[in-house]
Amino acid sequence: MSKNIFLFSGQGSQYVGMGKELAEKYPGAKAVFDTAKEVLGYDIGAVAFEGPEEELNKTINSQPAIMACSLAAFEAARAEGIDFDGVAGHSLGEYAAMVAAGVVSIEDGFKLIKARAAAMQKAAEESEGSMYAIIGLDAAEVEKICEETEGYVVPVNYNSAVQTVIAGETAACEKAAGKFAEMKKKAIKLNVASAFHSKLMQSAADEFVKTAETVHFNAPDKEFYSNVLGEKLTDFDDMPKLLAKHIVSPVRFTSELAEMDKAGYENYIELGPNKVLTGLVKKTLKGRTAVNIENAATLEKALAAVNN
Repeated sequence: MSKNIFLFSGQGSQYVGMGKELAEKYPGAKAVFDTAKEVLGYDIGAVAFEGPEEELNKTINSQPAIMACSLAAFEAARAEGIDFDGVAGHSLGEYAAMVAAGVVSIEDGFKLIKARAAAMQKAAEESEGSMYAIIGLDAAEVEKICEETEGYVVPVNYNSAVQTVIAGETAACEKAAGKFAEMKKKAIKLNVASAFHSKLMQSAADEFVKTAETVHFNAPDKEFYSNVLGEKLTDFDDMPKLLAKHIVSPVRFTSELAEMDKAGYENYIELGPNKVLTGLVKKTLKGRTAVNIENAATLEKALAAVNN
């Protein structure tokens, strides 16, 4: 049997209409949105399905909406018999991964993401920060430019061998982006509210940990890969501390993929809106299958690819 790993989408992948088709077709997917509505206190399904876009793009809405969409895709995949041996997520995707692997209940998953999104939205409003994706340079070069740039700017998402996201104070990010442009490398400004996964989010981490301390965490029933460590997580004794650290630490996704590859995972199945992680897997790992599930058509393709 091939080893399957489920990957859960991160922020920025949202679009109006996401998850609607799966919620209409699969009772398990609909139940995810019902639970989310109950925990959040408002209808996140309506925001995800109908927008408007500017409402969906707010951190406070995009995080729970993406998580609901990802877990709806998870329920649809399970209903069609796709099994899995491990999980990983990109940034907020790690929360859907925790639910899928049994680390937290779905109710607690939404309780956590509600607190995280609110704390990060507040921190974003209080801080002047930006993020840029740097394309075509290795991570060491990106780190060097950041170190040489005046002000606070650091690599925060290690996405692939040729894509690293930087974040920090807006002025410092702009200076760094200018240097990359001089090197004829792409520096694409991301449509996000602030400098996520940097020290500008410290106030969010401090606020969020209070909610995390009220939640019960279990050891997972599947292998669980961590953004903070860049490898498989084996110690689940202090999850509130780790999740708070996650808010201000880089996402080491390339390291995670290397570890998954070493562990023999053959099928990488992204659950959630768009196919950002699927693209990163294809760029990073050779000879592996990477597919995404976000609606009926992609689910059918994923079934064909996984059962091939």
